[in-house]
Amino acid sequence: MLAAVKPTVGRISRYGVIPITADQDTAGPMAKSVADVAIMFGVLESASPDPNDPATRRCAPPPGRDYTKFLNRAGLKGARIGIPRAFYYERITPPEAGGGRGAAPGGRGAAPEGRGGLADDQKQAMAQAIAVLRKEGATVVDPADIPSIVDTDPKDNFLLFGQCSGVNEGRGKDERCSVDLKYGMKRDFNKWLASLGAAAPLETLADLRAFNTAHQKANAIKYGQSNLDISDEMDVERDRRRYEADRAKDIRLGGTHGIDEIMKAQRLDALLFPGASGAAIAAKPGYPTVIVPYALVANAPTPPFPAGFDAKLSPFGVSFTGMACSEPKLIELAYAFEQATKKRVPPPQFP
Repeated sequence: MLAAVKPTVGRISRYGVIPITADQDTAGPMAKSVADVAIMFGVLESASPDPNDPATRRCAPPPGRDYTKFLNRAGLKGARIGIPRAFYYERITPPEAGGGRGAAPGGRGAAPEGRGGLADDQKQAMAQAIAVLRKEGATVVDPADIPSIVDTDPKDNFLLFGQCSGVNEGRGKDERCSVDLKYGMKRDFNKWLASLGAAAPLETLADLRAFNTAHQKANAIKYGQSNLDISDEMDVERDRRRYEADRAKDIRLGGTHGIDEIMKAQRLDALLFPGASGAAIAAKPGYPTVIVPYALVANAPTPPFPAGFDAKLSPFGVSFTGMACSEPKLIELAYAFEQATKKRVPPPQFP
């Protein structure tokens, strides 16, 4: 497993990157250590905004784009770290959604199912990680539940408004999910193809779908074709108002009523998520995360393997997540945690 930074959307230019949606696309470094990540991060960031990517005006780089100055071994001392227990650590039941996302099979009126939580070995790893934070001098705010995760009003609950995905959330069946991703994919992929001019091998998302279908024997449609299909159903002009409403709700549930609200209320420097579990909520407003390798746990699915089947141990990290443009602080916290633990286990083939 590698250390990595998923930057604030716009911190690093996306110009030339094949898009999924400009609302959430972000490129960042991966390396064997937080120090290496910090060096690469400064190289990738532009000294000034890129005219080809307006989002690069969002965050100002540190002087000299030097993130190594934030590699502080004592960076956890005095920091305030929040533990978002609900859903991310402990299983919770979302509010009744009238048969929508989060409701159990059976339709309107059915009791919603529990969601989230950790396996026992993951719980143990995170308990040890939290103990490290305290030992290194951090103030741990536990719990620091994200308001939109525990909100009892279905329309204000993040868990009940995921991204539309797959044929079951295509046109006419997408009233309880966000069209942000599927709308943005068509808008931005077609725009990117147009920017290539005559060199473009395809002209539209529809062309890509047709190519994949024509090459089924080469497994061209093995992964994700249904998401291309429901994206191509969108009409960039006709569906703009729906997209704008869903985009605003995504930002509110992920940011304003989500990460922002708990971090401001508790004066937090970061939230600590198990693995990459905070990626979805941070992606909605385009917030940064730094992940650090930490443990080896059974790579067990949910539901678990049958009794007697030994799951292979796999890397499991911890993620420090914050509000927009907070990468300097997150790198500082992640580096201090990494140096206090040094738990990364190199893969046997590639040290």
